[in-house]
Amino acid sequence: MAITDFLAASDITSAISACKAKDSFSPKTFFKAVGLSKKTPTEIEKVFKILDQDKSGFIEQDELQLFLQNFSKGARTLTAAETRSFLKEGDADGDGKIGWEGWRLKV
Repeated sequence: MAITDFLAASDITSAISACKAKDSFSPKTFFKAVGLSKKTPTEIEKVFKILDQDKSGFIEQDELQLFLQNFSKGARTLTAAETRSFLKEGDADGDGKIGWEGWRLKV
């Protein structure tokens, strides 16, 4: 399964382009730009599972740092500040990782 099975390649390209500059990434803006915020909970969960590279059931800090590269191989890594902010927004229970519940509420 690939991200493009759920999201349009043109939307992904636009969203990646919009956050090319360091410290310009915003999860809410990105999710809206790629069309993820319009998807069903089932589709959103499938995307979550793709982003959960180690299949732990959580998206951890190292996976968040490479978040954009899941959408486009040439995309930049998130800065430390962007990664911390993203983690803080999605970490529903304060355990230092984003589970399905925290993810679902942020999309």
